[in-house]
Amino acid sequence: MGVQLTYKTKQRDLLLEYLEANPETHITVSDICDYFKSRDVAIGQTTIYRHLERMVDEGLVNKYTIDPNSPACFEYIPKGHHCGEDVCFHCKCEKCGKLIHLHCDELMDLGAHLKEEHQFTLDPRRTVFYGICEECSAEYSRDAKKR
Repeated sequence: MGVQLTYKTKQRDLLLEYLEANPETHITVSDICDYFKSRDVAIGQTTIYRHLERMVDEGLVNKYTIDPNSPACFEYIPKGHHCGEDVCFHCKCEKCGKLIHLHCDELMDLGAHLKEEHQFTLDPRRTVFYGICEECSAEYSRDAKKR
């Protein structure tokens, strides 16, 4: 098995610079394309995908596919930060679409239960819980009080 080389190109450097400036932020390829287009930087969508996939393989970036109707999002993970760990659940707000990182030991108990009782191994880095975030819940409560 050969060694995978990391090619240093100007596009990769620009992409990495952008990601480092937006750590722990969920970003789509469309967001990245829009950013570079607004700065008149010529970097193609295919090139961005290729570099992001390599960065995922290198452990620099996490990739999340939240649901089949949404584009994948990517997140730069600085060394030593939370989602570089093995356990990082996510919550997605069904109102605003926000993706929230969640570290909760009690959820690991759920994972242990699933494994012991149902012979199912949960992947905590790819598990997403759907519901309503605090801000959207508060907004709904305010709207309900106005009626």
